[in-house]
Amino acid sequence: MIRVLLVDDQRLVRAGLRMLCDSAPDLTVVGEAENGQQAIRLVEQVAPDVVLMDLRMPLMDGTTATARIHASRPAVRVLVLTTFDDDDHLFPTLAAGACGFLVKDASPDELLAAIRQAAAGETPFSPAVLRRLVDQAVRARLGDAPAPSLPATVTAREREVLACIGAGLSNREIADRLHLGVTTVKTHVTSLLAKTGVTNRIRLALLAVQCGLVVAD
Repeated sequence: MIRVLLVDDQRLVRAGLRMLCDSAPDLTVVGEAENGQQAIRLVEQVAPDVVLMDLRMPLMDGTTATARIHASRPAVRVLVLTTFDDDDHLFPTLAAGACGFLVKDASPDELLAAIRQAAAGETPFSPAVLRRLVDQAVRARLGDAPAPSLPATVTAREREVLACIGAGLSNREIADRLHLGVTTVKTHVTSLLAKTGVTNRIRLALLAVQCGLVVAD
């Protein structure tokens, strides 16, 4: 059972999210908070697996709360759910330790899938948001620097998996595209992390673009 904490300053939004989560047999809502301060306290009290975090809230915003939760409970997965999907919100939130970023016009099925992906250690983004994030990161961090190269130990199949990560696909979507089992995909992702020395899936996606495996817009 995936334990979910809802954090949003709008009561109606929380009520809708609770109804949605309660409709799923593998999810349970263990608490609600209306600001970042309450969220931090509840994380310690109810030990959620996933926190659905709004960004703009009174007393303490979602980015600050995410950073403090990540510092004290790094195993807790913070999934941002917000109206604001611009780069000024994306980058600070990810730097604070959020594992994914969804906008509030996501479908119920997309949101439930994202919660499950977050709990499984994946990084849920819509492909469009991930592509914008990667493109901006390439422009901001690379400039005129030469493109990096992958270690010689990275296999052809791992390059295919890396390209799919750069395109924003989940492990299930990669498995379907490459006709592999999900467990096999997870093994390839783990191997890529070890061989490249990067620390998370977002950095793998960035590396895929930097290496030319995914064409940035």
